[in-house]
Amino acid sequence: MVEYKVYVYKEPIISSIIFHNSTIDTVELENTLNNFAKQGWRVKTMEREIHRTLLFWAREAFIFILEHDK
Repeated sequence: MVEYKVYVYKEPIISSIIFHNSTIDTVELENTLNNFAKQGWRVKTMEREIHRTLLFWAREAFIFILEHDK
């Protein structure tokens, strides 16, 4: 049997508003994914989305589907 988990990583809203571009903290994202891997989770798929924020700004989000054998 396989178990799934959804993990959403969102770009910090301050960087979207002030800098108007993506500033993904790759170290934080890498550490989080490595922690999931230590628990036995594997990345099944990943999707990138752009969300509107506060009318004029956009914010990036990465959606990870993780799986592991139960």
